[in-house]
Amino acid sequence: MASSVSRDDLPVEKMGDYESRSTELDDFTISFESTPAGFAPPRSCSRAFPTMLVPARIWGVLLKGEHRITYTDGTVDTIRAGEAYYLRPGHWFESVADSEAVEFSPTETLRSTVEVVQRNMSSEA
Repeated sequence: MASSVSRDDLPVEKMGDYESRSTELDDFTISFESTPAGFAPPRSCSRAFPTMLVPARIWGVLLKGEHRITYTDGTVDTIRAGEAYYLRPGHWFESVADSEAVEFSPTETLRSTVEVVQRNMSSEA
């Protein structure tokens, strides 16, 4: 099993102007993500979750841009370029400025989260 990965070696997945390149390393998924300013997935994408917000835990580093994170308890965090972060379960994000990030998530939780989001997005199309 590889212990490192290059962004350029991974296939691109797109959702509008959002772009992700991901792979699994051990029990974690590593994602290189690019999001345009103003990007926020529709909250209806997570309607199967009890809180309507993402239940996955995510660690990351914002390389460029700015994100606004909203939690179920009403807390709002701003993450800026150069900052490492942890997103606890029950969050939603918006890209305030064109952004690039590297994120690390437990694969099993992320996989089930992505399946719900994709299913909800395809039912809206």
